[in-house]
Amino acid sequence: MVEPVDAWWRRRQWSRGVAVPYAVGEFRSAWASYPVLIRQYHPEWNHGVVLTQVPPTAEVLLTWECDVGHVFVATPAEQRSRPGRERRRSVWCPECQLQAQPRRWPVLPADWPATVPAPQRAERVTGRQTLPAAPARGAAPSRGAGPSPRVAGPTGATAVPTGAVASSRARPGRSGATGGGGRRTAARPPVPRTICPKTPRLPSGESFPSVCAPATASAVEAELRAALQERFALTFDHTAIRLDRPFFDHVEAWPDIVLPELRVAIEYDSTGRHGLEHVGPRQETDRRKDRAVRAVGWEVVRIRTGRLPALGPYDLEVSGISRRTVDQLVDTLRTVRGPLFVDAYGR
Repeated sequence: MVEPVDAWWRRRQWSRGVAVPYAVGEFRSAWASYPVLIRQYHPEWNHGVVLTQVPPTAEVLLTWECDVGHVFVATPAEQRSRPGRERRRSVWCPECQLQAQPRRWPVLPADWPATVPAPQRAERVTGRQTLPAAPARGAAPSRGAGPSPRVAGPTGATAVPTGAVASSRARPGRSGATGGGGRRTAARPPVPRTICPKTPRLPSGESFPSVCAPATASAVEAELRAALQERFALTFDHTAIRLDRPFFDHVEAWPDIVLPELRVAIEYDSTGRHGLEHVGPRQETDRRKDRAVRAVGWEVVRIRTGRLPALGPYDLEVSGISRRTVDQLVDTLRTVRGPLFVDAYGR
């Protein structure tokens, strides 16, 4: 029976009698031949379960994301059974695969009424359905089109073909409309994406003081930074992390607090004054940012307040910044990088 990943993990814990039923890397060899699936899998969307902890035959629903950004749910067997391992990306996403299928014109019945005016009547040709061009003003209507309706002019007696009326309403200035010479006007080319050139040429994953990073505008972030400076002898003047792919208009990310020695980025999230911060589309932006930072070897710890749900395996859900919150953050840093390594920078 297929079940969600959290229920499946609890059931395996109960059946095996251990807290971690499958060790990290236990099924690495089984997933090594599927690099596309490894890239699409995100542990933070699957209750912190790593892909190498999931048996390939497990009947569990996992959350995946394709390269385009479509999020879907599928079992390991469904993902592994898709044709090809290194094919185009639409193979690995049901929504992309559906959009990649060619769409054909509908086949019209053979007894299509002949009284339909010429511009709207579809004529069958070899290979596909097409629409005939509208007749010019004063020209005879298409064969079998029937009598053309009269359009009242200034005197009320001028007969104009329906196709001429339809073509006269077209605006040549719009994209795809026909101009005066019968040529189709070209559509506007897409605006090229520009990347900020101020990011220094550093290896991916290196932190640095960025000239583009916004200044700290929250008093809570400054308070949290001061509390960490009292406990650790770390570098706190770095404000950005060099990424290996663009994030909006930059190839750098700006966490609230950057700890280069630990390679940990700390984010403080609240709903803001109007309750709209870090919810809805902005929450999806936070997820994208976390994935980009983790892709270059960093870990993200988010302090979520205002009843915001956790986005990653190490996020803290608290009511506000206090000494207890700082203690929880320090314990989380020890969990992420190990107590011996973190305590080596203690004051």
